[in-house]
Amino acid sequence: MKVNKNLVLIGMMGSGKSTIGYLLAKKLDYIFIDIDRNIEKKEKNTILNIFKKKGEKYFRNIEEKITMDVLNKNTNCIISLGGGAFINKNIQELVLKKNISFWLKWKNSTIINRLKNVNKRPLLKKMNQKQILKLNIERSKLYSKANYILECDNLNKNEIVEKIIKKL
Repeated sequence: MKVNKNLVLIGMMGSGKSTIGYLLAKKLDYIFIDIDRNIEKKEKNTILNIFKKKGEKYFRNIEEKITMDVLNKNTNCIISLGGGAFINKNIQELVLKKNISFWLKWKNSTIINRLKNVNKRPLLKKMNQKQILKLNIERSKLYSKANYILECDNLNKNEIVEKIIKKL
């Protein structure tokens, strides 16, 4: 099944966008593009180190360039955005205008649980649970603009993939 559009997964860090995207691409025979991995390849560095050495502003500029490039050049791909990419107005507009977007939505408590022992996410390095909750609530207002909102709690990864396929 081809829809001649990209399927873009958005959501908070730790929501499973990369895992679900990979499984979905395999199932639909689409190309899978993980924006964070593309950034790391291009920069020849981890996102954590990019944040540390060059700062968030530099990272967001690279993220925008790579994401816009991928969204403009590809169709029939599954694209996993970074957790903060959708806050960028240019990315957000292009995702909503030319693609089909899915928000992998989890309860606040689930997101906090999934992120509490993660060390490779730069924003989490300086955040406590209360700050993560605040960030998730703020971003949720933007994520809610997605074409489809998938309540993921109580579903396993294969059920989430099937739910996305049914929406198509």
